Amino acid sequence: MQFSVKKCLPHILVLVGFISISLAYFSPVLKGKEIYQSDIKHYIGMAQQQKDFKADTGEETYWTNSAFGGMPTYQLGAKYPHNYIKKLDLTLRFLPRPADYLFLYFIGFYILLITLKVDFKLAALGALAFGFSTYLIIILGVGHNSKAHAIAYMPLVLSGIILTFRKKYIIGFLLTTVAMALELVANHFQMTYYLMFLVVILGIAYFIDAYKKQLLPHYFKSVGIMVVAVVLALGLNATNILATQEYAAESTRSKSDLTINTDGSPKEITSGLDKDYITEYSYGILETFNLYIPRFLGGGSREDVGKESASYEYFLGLGASPLQAMEQVKNTPTYWGDQTIVEAPAYIGAVVLFLFVLALFLVKGRLKWWLVGGTVLSLLLSYGKNLGFLTDFFIDFVPMYNKFRAVSSIQVILELCIPILAIFGLVRLFDPLEKQEEKLKALKYTAMITAGLAVVFLLFKSSLFNFVGVNDGYYRQNYGPPFIDAVIKDRKAFFTQDTLRTLILVVLSAGTIFMFLKEKLSEKLVIIIFAGLIVFDLVGVDRRYVNNDNFVSSIEVNKPYKANSADLEIQKDKGHFRVFDLASGGARASYFHNSISGYHAAKLKRFNELFDFHISQNNINVLNMLNTKYIIAQEEDGTIFPYTNTDANGNAWFISSLEQVNDANNEILKLDSLNTKQNAITSMKGVNSKKFPKDSTASINVEVYKPNYLKYQSESSVDGFAVFSEIYYSKGWNAYIDGELTPHTRVNYVLRAMNIPAGKHTIEFKFEPQVIQKGGNIALASSVIFGLLCLGGLYFVFKRKTD
Repeated sequence: MQFSVKKCLPHILVLVGFISISLAYFSPVLKGKEIYQSDIKHYIGMAQQQKDFKADTGEETYWTNSAFGGMPTYQLGAKYPHNYIKKLDLTLRFLPRPADYLFLYFIGFYILLITLKVDFKLAALGALAFGFSTYLIIILGVGHNSKAHAIAYMPLVLSGIILTFRKKYIIGFLLTTVAMALELVANHFQMTYYLMFLVVILGIAYFIDAYKKQLLPHYFKSVGIMVVAVVLALGLNATNILATQEYAAESTRSKSDLTINTDGSPKEITSGLDKDYITEYSYGILETFNLYIPRFLGGGSREDVGKESASYEYFLGLGASPLQAMEQVKNTPTYWGDQTIVEAPAYIGAVVLFLFVLALFLVKGRLKWWLVGGTVLSLLLSYGKNLGFLTDFFIDFVPMYNKFRAVSSIQVILELCIPILAIFGLVRLFDPLEKQEEKLKALKYTAMITAGLAVVFLLFKSSLFNFVGVNDGYYRQNYGPPFIDAVIKDRKAFFTQDTLRTLILVVLSAGTIFMFLKEKLSEKLVIIIFAGLIVFDLVGVDRRYVNNDNFVSSIEVNKPYKANSADLEIQKDKGHFRVFDLASGGARASYFHNSISGYHAAKLKRFNELFDFHISQNNINVLNMLNTKYIIAQEEDGTIFPYTNTDANGNAWFISSLEQVNDANNEILKLDSLNTKQNAITSMKGVNSKKFPKDSTASINVEVYKPNYLKYQSESSVDGFAVFSEIYYSKGWNAYIDGELTPHTRVNYVLRAMNIPAGKHTIEFKFEPQVIQKGGNIALASSVIFGLLCLGGLYFVFKRKTD
């Protein structure tokens, strides 16, 4: 027992250190403040209705009416039954956000390096290099929490796989299961999908090694164990995965029924997202050097260039006061790369990249090649449309690749691979069995490459680059040539400052290793120096973009929207209707009202198409059929006011005729002139055109209006056909007439409709998604199985050690 405590003590100290560093970087959380994240602001707006419903009823709703006319809450933080792996995840994220994610970065990477048999001191150093990588900090600043969440668990998944390949079958299986389940619970399947590429490369490296060493039976046994682990991890997340899969088929991530664009031109047919949408955020090839020099291309889209800048002098020359000039230069368009918008450069670190290049010369074998392979593949794929032949191949032929956008985010793989190999460069450097002359040779080549590159950039920057951005024409036209000339001078200043910064860090890194090889510095002191250099390097850049200024009071985060005069006026109306907010974007309207707008990366496909074809064109008939009673607009003087649309169709109405058309194209186009109060149209098969006798005294009124339950009373002297101003979603909504399940259909491209018999009737719509019950049962069974396997495995390990 005494030996075990002594053995665990370094890891405990490292753990405490990670907690302290995470809290120190995000120190405002200790004062009760919270980080302001733009994406989370939108998420809160979208999820407010389901949150309020849970608070009022204690019940989880899997449908919300607050955005895009109505949509499932599966991607809005829905809570599922028997999701025990989520409880484990919440236990691991015990620190206040976002310190919890930074801690997960650290601890996951540390465990991976320990699994790779790296000394704990170097493992801790590697964790700092990974966790403080600028991109990983930036996504916390803007609110890409689920992305950060998924990235943080990637090293744990790799740890389980590597342990299994090393014949640690039991612990490897258990860790792979838990880690993969945690990876999936993060609910960012794009990151998990990218992780799969790295796992495939790792598997190929181990296969080649097993083939050479005639260990193929062990290899396939390991693969079989991991397949079982992944299946079990999928089972633990069954509800979320099944619900997401079901929803994805109805979302913008799936194939459209339309074959035309809004202008009538032929639409590119794809089973996923449009190619232009997928590659909208493509990493520029020249931007590769941002990984090494932070503001190589000017940094973020807008930076504060300070009072020593040419832009500051420009504004002073226009007659601005020093204070006014300082305010203006805080948003200088310094970025001159190819992307439309960049929050900050994806900087990995001059010191880390120096060690990575050193490792290319010192490290041999499969470890090097799977890490280099992952790095190169992720970098090439991140170029997107800038390396079109490769991107087109993956979009056209690699399964599911066309389901995800923002291809530049695949760089998370190189963000993971480069620090691992960099640390192994130090491992080989400290290995006494490695030849001294080989180490000196590697150091010489590394210094020549890294320092030489920086020197070339410094000496020849004017001839190599023009520092002109893609949007400079706009600024030149609207602000005048002198403004953009001043900005270009500031871009050159940024370039020079950060290139010189990188050169100094490289020289210090090379000098430290040279002193070690000459036995002037001890191994322990070298680690301390590199820890200081890496933290200074990365944190120095991180704090430019995510710092204490990003934190505000908790009430500003949790209640990000304040009701304006229009909201207050609309809230006086206690009826049930929808709102179209033309005065503001995002999820603001969803926070207060049942809105036909919102903010989400995967909207219902048909509603999104309806929006593009008609709502964005202010088609009043379409707004009427969605029961859009209020339109929030803005006067020229900035005054916000609610316009009352007295022609809104209401919650439900009887129609005179239903027309069946051939396809989705005809259906959506005919809505342009359709009188939605009297007529309806559908392209659903099995629904025939028909005229309906209409009782002028007939009525259908809503009595109960909840996100997941609607109740109406109808009265008519004749059989009729009613349209409901609710979004059609067949994978959960059931209709009942007087308690009896009754079929309903889709009309007007997105709405529900059904036959209503003559007389007085109670009509109910209940959201009863079978996928929740099915997934919950699978998750429960998987939890029981895993619990038994875990107990059995631990007993076997304990018994074997005892014997």
